[in-house]
Amino acid sequence: MKSCLIGVFSLIFLVGSITAQAGRDIKNFDAGWLFSKGEIADGHRSELDDSSWRKLDVPHDWSIEGPIDAKNPTGGAGGFFPSGVSWYRKHFTLADNARNKRVFIEFDGVMENSEVWVNGQYLGKRPYGYSSFSYDMTGKLNFGRGAKNVLSVKADTSKQPASRWYTGAGIYRHVRLVIKDDVHIPQWGTFVTTPSVSEKEATVNVSSEVLNTTSAAKDIMLDVSLLDPKGKVVAAGASKPQAVSPGIPFILKYDLIVKNPDRWHVEHGAMYKAVAGEVRRQDAGRRDGEFWNSRV
Repeated sequence: MKSCLIGVFSLIFLVGSITAQAGRDIKNFDAGWLFSKGEIADGHRSELDDSSWRKLDVPHDWSIEGPIDAKNPTGGAGGFFPSGVSWYRKHFTLADNARNKRVFIEFDGVMENSEVWVNGQYLGKRPYGYSSFSYDMTGKLNFGRGAKNVLSVKADTSKQPASRWYTGAGIYRHVRLVIKDDVHIPQWGTFVTTPSVSEKEATVNVSSEVLNTTSAAKDIMLDVSLLDPKGKVVAAGASKPQAVSPGIPFILKYDLIVKNPDRWHVEHGAMYKAVAGEVRRQDAGRRDGEFWNSRV
């Protein structure tokens, strides 16, 4: 059977860097949430007493717990499961060495109409349950030992019927806390293409958007590595340094050449991984330290 190519040369990519210079710290934020079902007028306020709320980890679907009732507005398509408003809260602290960083919260999915606050300050609304989203919490956080932060999430599936199938309810996918440098690659900022592929050689183009949130231009280069299906680095390099102005998204690109690529076959799935990270020519060293702590 001839080789069947998917996208000519199949790749997955991971934003971040295999070196310590990308200055990105990702923390799983699934554990240690508090949950309450039903509308709560002050659910977003950091001083709210939530000590009686149910403790759980996400992903979590409260609708599947029932009760099933033919009178539930989800109807037969929704399995007659309940719907409505729910609240989630998470208490956490941030070490003082994260004070000068950019801090983001990433949700893989909240069903359905969700609103998010941190320390009582509104971050935004996502009126669709299937899409991932991120909020920048920089400037709204407290740092240092004993300095408390509260993340509040309201999820509302009241508008029914809403689907032709069961959708669930609540924070039903993973959550991450992401701490970045003031010069960074944004979420979904990296794009990978394969403009040419043959049995002897493949060209892999990695393109990354870089944001400079400082007040001055910075000389930046893109650091890229390509790992084969066994995890071995088969190509690596860095783009030429370029000046990135503050506040203006800038695209950095780099081409990697792979000799004798293992091409995708329907009976042999060969998955490569591209790892991209921005590297500052000056002040490139990452400051070590633990950025995050959590409690219920």
